[in-house]
Amino acid sequence: MLQYLPWIVLIGYMTVLLCIDFFVFNKKGEIPSTAKAVKETLFFVVNGLAFSGLVFWFYQEGMLTNAEGLTPFKAMSNYLSGYTIELSLSVDNLFVIALIFASYKIPREHEHKLLFLGIVGAFFFRGLLITVGLLLINQIEQITIAFGLFLLWTAFKILKEEDEDELKRPNWLLRFFNISKDFDGGKFRTTVNGKRMFTALFGALITIEITDVLFALDSIPAIFSVTTDPFIVMSSNIFAIMGLRSMYFFLANMLDKFSYLKYSVFVILVFVSIKLILMHFVHFPEWLSLPIIATSLIAGVLYSIYRMKKDPEPINEEE
Repeated sequence: MLQYLPWIVLIGYMTVLLCIDFFVFNKKGEIPSTAKAVKETLFFVVNGLAFSGLVFWFYQEGMLTNAEGLTPFKAMSNYLSGYTIELSLSVDNLFVIALIFASYKIPREHEHKLLFLGIVGAFFFRGLLITVGLLLINQIEQITIAFGLFLLWTAFKILKEEDEDELKRPNWLLRFFNISKDFDGGKFRTTVNGKRMFTALFGALITIEITDVLFALDSIPAIFSVTTDPFIVMSSNIFAIMGLRSMYFFLANMLDKFSYLKYSVFVILVFVSIKLILMHFVHFPEWLSLPIIATSLIAGVLYSIYRMKKDPEPINEEE
């Protein structure tokens, strides 16, 4: 029974945070102000960091299989590195979610519901991808080289991508699900001219889920450069995406301001891809990941702020 306790605690912790998010933070269904979104984001970040203490305790008491032979400190360090990697790579996800909402013309009052359901779906799909990834690593030792090369390709692809003001709706999705442009008061199904159809909210939700799976193909191999311990990989993923909803509202009006964050993500992806490619030949210190990731993110934010002050752009307000 003791070996299942960490997983029970993780699932229980996750459930409590989801309930707080939905029934407390969104009790009135209001669009959160920037100040409220900041507080909620800090709440989830603090909980994500605090869980590292439980990770330390679980490994100290020998409650997990611990096939890698991690010490409690190394387990906690790996969790924090994985959490930071997942959180930093999720920034790109927020950019895309903003474009998805703009593409489907989602009213602000419905954004929270879509983000909440998107996070719940992400738990399932990421859990599935993590399981498949770990099975591949255990069966094919050199698969980490393939993961590393894929991340390296992704990193350089990020640099080549040009900013887009509009995201086109996937036409195949619209045809397959027969999606209407109506919202019908926030429902996912509606009736148009006597015909049952999915609403635009459903189309946006499916697009968000598909997008998250695509992003997970990058972020999950990235955390494998830190550890392949199932509990650390899963828990760091869960806590990293838990606060995305509040973080979205915090960054909703500032996503275009931090344009140089993509270079931070590029550096992080290059670093973790090198670790994956060389992990069977070169030993990287456990403590190395966290400072490189943190430095890259801080540098991207500070330089973005510097460029904003140096070359301010006029703000076009839409009625």
